[in-house]
Amino acid sequence: MSQVLVLNSGNFKEEILDYQGTALVDFWAPWCGPCRIMAPILEEVAAEFQGRVKVGKVNTDENLVLAGEFQIMSIPTLILFKDGQAVERIIGVQPKEKIRALLDKLLA
Repeated sequence: MSQVLVLNSGNFKEEILDYQGTALVDFWAPWCGPCRIMAPILEEVAAEFQGRVKVGKVNTDENLVLAGEFQIMSIPTLILFKDGQAVERIIGVQPKEKIRALLDKLLA
């Protein structure tokens, strides 16, 4: 079973903005090749950081308002949140090691 939450405008505030802790959100779309490359990497990160980091995905095609609020200009865009505040933004395909290092830094 996937550890990655499906986020949308209905649950984003409760799951991410009101969350006291570290969260990683992937803004993606089904037609985006690089986004499909990131999907299994995010699954691995979610499993590895289970209980310490909340990992979620926002389909930008279905959530245009959310994508606009966070000024998503290209996908995939990963945004790291700490206690509901966006603290880091990464654009494009990223190796798992880079994501792991950023999360470890936020959790320290």
